[in-house]
Amino acid sequence: MFRVCALDELKEGQSRGFTVAGIKVFVIRKHDQFYAYRNWCPHREIPLEWQSDQFLDESNNLIRCSSHGALFLIENGECISGPCEGDALQKLDVQIKEDSLWVDA
Repeated sequence: MFRVCALDELKEGQSRGFTVAGIKVFVIRKHDQFYAYRNWCPHREIPLEWQSDQFLDESNNLIRCSSHGALFLIENGECISGPCEGDALQKLDVQIKEDSLWVDA
Protein backbone atom coordinates (compact mmCIF):
# COMPACT_ATOMS: atom_id res chain seq x y z
CA MET A 1 0.00 0.00 0.00
CA PHE A 2 1.17 3.50 -0.84
CA ARG A 3 0.05 6.75 0.75
CA VAL A 4 -1.35 9.10 -1.89
CA CYS A 5 -2.78 12.03 0.10
CA ALA A 6 -4.43 13.27 3.27
CA LEU A 7 -8.21 12.73 3.22
CA ASP A 8 -8.94 16.47 3.28
CA GLU A 9 -6.86 16.98 0.11
CA LEU A 10 -9.55 15.24 -1.95
CA LYS A 11 -12.92 17.00 -1.65
CA GLU A 12 -16.35 15.48 -2.28
CA GLY A 13 -17.02 15.02 -6.02
CA GLN A 14 -13.37 15.53 -6.91
CA SER A 15 -10.89 13.36 -8.80
CA ARG A 16 -7.12 13.45 -8.63
CA GLY A 17 -4.28 11.63 -10.35
CA PHE A 18 -1.17 10.19 -8.72
CA THR A 19 1.85 8.12 -9.66
CA VAL A 20 2.29 5.17 -7.33
CA ALA A 21 5.26 2.85 -7.70
CA GLY A 22 5.68 4.10 -11.27
CA ILE A 23 2.01 3.43 -12.14
CA LYS A 24 -0.45 6.21 -13.00
CA VAL A 25 -3.60 5.96 -10.88
CA PHE A 26 -6.52 8.21 -10.01
CA VAL A 27 -8.84 8.49 -7.05
CA ILE A 28 -12.40 9.81 -6.83
CA ARG A 29 -14.27 10.82 -3.71
CA LYS A 30 -18.02 10.31 -4.02
CA HIS A 31 -20.51 10.24 -1.13
CA ASP A 32 -17.54 10.04 1.24
CA GLN A 33 -16.34 6.82 -0.40
CA PHE A 34 -12.99 6.61 -2.19
CA TYR A 35 -12.55 4.78 -5.50
CA ALA A 36 -9.14 4.18 -7.11
CA TYR A 37 -8.33 2.96 -10.61
CA ARG A 38 -5.34 2.55 -12.84
CA ASN A 39 -5.24 5.54 -15.20
CA TRP A 40 -5.43 3.44 -18.36
CA CYS A 41 -8.28 3.24 -20.87
CA PRO A 42 -9.09 -0.40 -21.76
CA HIS A 43 -9.87 0.63 -25.37
CA ARG A 44 -6.85 2.69 -26.39
CA GLU A 45 -4.43 1.86 -23.57
CA ILE A 46 -3.77 5.55 -22.88
CA PRO A 47 -4.34 7.79 -19.84
CA LEU A 48 -7.94 8.93 -19.39
CA GLU A 49 -7.66 12.63 -18.54
CA TRP A 50 -7.21 15.53 -20.95
CA GLN A 51 -6.08 17.92 -18.22
CA SER A 52 -4.46 17.17 -14.91
CA ASP A 53 -6.94 15.65 -12.44
CA GLN A 54 -9.89 15.85 -14.90
CA PHE A 55 -11.34 12.33 -14.89
CA LEU A 56 -15.07 13.05 -14.51
CA ASP A 57 -17.82 14.12 -16.89
CA GLU A 58 -19.64 17.45 -16.48
CA SER A 59 -22.09 15.98 -13.94
CA ASN A 60 -19.26 14.49 -11.81
CA ASN A 61 -21.25 11.23 -11.83
CA LEU A 62 -19.23 9.24 -14.39
CA ILE A 63 -15.59 8.73 -15.31
CA ARG A 64 -14.89 9.84 -18.88
CA CYS A 65 -12.06 9.00 -21.25
CA SER A 66 -11.04 12.24 -22.90
CA SER A 67 -9.73 10.48 -26.00
CA HIS A 68 -12.97 8.92 -27.25
CA GLY A 69 -15.66 9.83 -24.70
CA ALA A 70 -16.21 6.40 -23.15
CA LEU A 71 -18.11 6.61 -19.85
CA PHE A 72 -17.43 4.43 -16.81
CA LEU A 73 -19.29 3.94 -13.53
CA ILE A 74 -17.43 5.40 -10.57
CA GLU A 75 -18.41 2.57 -8.23
CA ASN A 76 -16.97 -0.34 -10.24
CA GLY A 77 -15.22 1.07 -13.34
CA GLU A 78 -17.57 -0.65 -15.81
CA CYS A 79 -17.75 1.02 -19.23
CA ILE A 80 -21.40 1.82 -19.97
CA SER A 81 -20.95 3.85 -23.16
CA GLY A 82 -18.33 4.02 -25.90
CA PRO A 83 -16.10 1.68 -27.89
CA CYS A 84 -15.05 -0.32 -24.82
CA GLU A 85 -18.60 -0.90 -23.54
CA GLY A 86 -18.66 -3.97 -21.31
CA ASP A 87 -14.96 -3.66 -20.40
CA ALA A 88 -13.86 -2.10 -17.13
CA LEU A 89 -11.12 0.00 -15.62
CA GLN A 90 -8.66 -1.77 -13.34
CA LYS A 91 -9.93 -1.09 -9.82
CA LEU A 92 -7.42 -0.73 -7.00
CA ASP A 93 -7.89 -1.36 -3.30
CA VAL A 94 -7.96 1.68 -1.02
CA GLN A 95 -7.56 2.00 2.73
CA ILE A 96 -7.94 4.86 5.13
CA LYS A 97 -5.28 5.01 7.83
CA GLU A 98 -4.61 7.90 10.19
CA ASP A 99 -6.49 10.50 8.09
CA SER A 100 -4.63 9.46 4.94
CA LEU A 101 -5.67 7.61 1.80
CA TRP A 102 -3.61 4.59 0.78
CA VAL A 103 -3.77 2.78 -2.57
CA ASP A 104 -2.58 -0.70 -3.45
CA ALA A 105 -0.92 -0.41 -6.86
